[in-house]
Amino acid sequence: MKKLFALRGATQCVNSEDDIVRQVSAMYDDILSRNDITEVDIVSLQFSVTADIDAVNPASALRRSGRAANLAMFAAQEAASQGSLPRTIRCLVHCYMDAAATPRHVYRNGAEVLRPDRARNL
Repeated sequence: MKKLFALRGATQCVNSEDDIVRQVSAMYDDILSRNDITEVDIVSLQFSVTADIDAVNPASALRRSGRAANLAMFAAQEAASQGSLPRTIRCLVHCYMDAAATPRHVYRNGAEVLRPDRARNL
């Protein structure tokens, strides 16, 4: 039996198209592999970016990498708050997994500080 889950991910990057494509793709690949899912299991993918990331939309970056061609994706600017981690892209993946599965969230490339309790769950 399958159940709907929400998987979280975050990564830091340099504000360049190349690095955004590289980091978003790596985060996405880690989420899929660590949760043993494929793109057919995904319902939707939402990104948020800090205001200092504007070289390319992360959804466009993922598509440029050859991934997620048929997925519903959305990107928004992260709400500004004092002390927030700069140069950060977050994602929320809604997907179906086995009902007994344990979600494995992905925090990488400096974003581990956002959720060290979840980053250890890798």
